[in-house]
Amino acid sequence: MGEGTVHDRESEVIRATGVASAEEAASGLGTQIVRFTRLVAAHRHRTKIERGAGERVLLARLVRDGEQRATDLAAETFLDLSTVSRQVRSMVERGLIERRPDPEDRRGTLLRATDSGRAAFEEYRKERDARLAALLAPWPAEDRFQLIRLMTRLNDDLVQDQQTRHSCGTHSEAAAQQGASEHD
Repeated sequence: MGEGTVHDRESEVIRATGVASAEEAASGLGTQIVRFTRLVAAHRHRTKIERGAGERVLLARLVRDGEQRATDLAAETFLDLSTVSRQVRSMVERGLIERRPDPEDRRGTLLRATDSGRAAFEEYRKERDARLAALLAPWPAEDRFQLIRLMTRLNDDLVQDQQTRHSCGTHSEAAAQQGASEHD
């Protein structure tokens, strides 16, 4: 049975019942997230942009949020610090970002986008927006609005869940370490 058939059957069940249970919604959403991820990966493979995707994420954060440390950038983008460091080095060499000493901690370094980096970010954004505009042009305005509203809500909830899991893991680790030291 092809992917389209499974998708069609799930959609029919949800339409027929009106509202899916949380479990049915989770199953349908999980299927669609996997499908979406595969489609994005296939697109990246076809257009050979895989290499620049991580850099675009980092550059976007620096353009939108301003200068910051590599450790903060890694945490906010959920990327490994070694990956961020390698990409930062490449972007500094190409003049997209620059480093400067952190005035609050001279041992640290702040990163910020250069004018060239801001221009590159705007070019990436224009290309992405043009592709999405073409894709969404046939959709009714209300569908486009609801897509953005619901994607925003899902992303916000995913960030909150990630932060909660991270802080719980940190607190659990600290409690385990404290308990271990009490028994030493």
